[in-house]
Amino acid sequence: MKELFPAKQVWGFVFSLILTFIALLVYFFNMSKAMGMTIFILTAFIQAAVQLVVFMHARETDDSKSIFLTLYCAIFLALITVVGTILCMIWGWTY
Repeated sequence: MKELFPAKQVWGFVFSLILTFIALLVYFFNMSKAMGMTIFILTAFIQAAVQLVVFMHARETDDSKSIFLTLYCAIFLALITVVGTILCMIWGWTY
């Protein structure tokens, strides 16, 4: 039986608003650059997870394992790219 009220989506929307408000507090409280970036990165990753699970229904299909495996591989490749770029461009590391 289908739900008549989409409670999961409403809670996901409210949680997304709360995460956006937390990120907005960085501006109003004039935090340090390191603290602000930490909060931005944490809220961005949490919000991306909420969007993926709640609104894109990643867990509701039969192939959810392959969806998350693809996601983990993409995150791993992105992190390797960022770390490699930092090694080469900022620290001057070459092989």
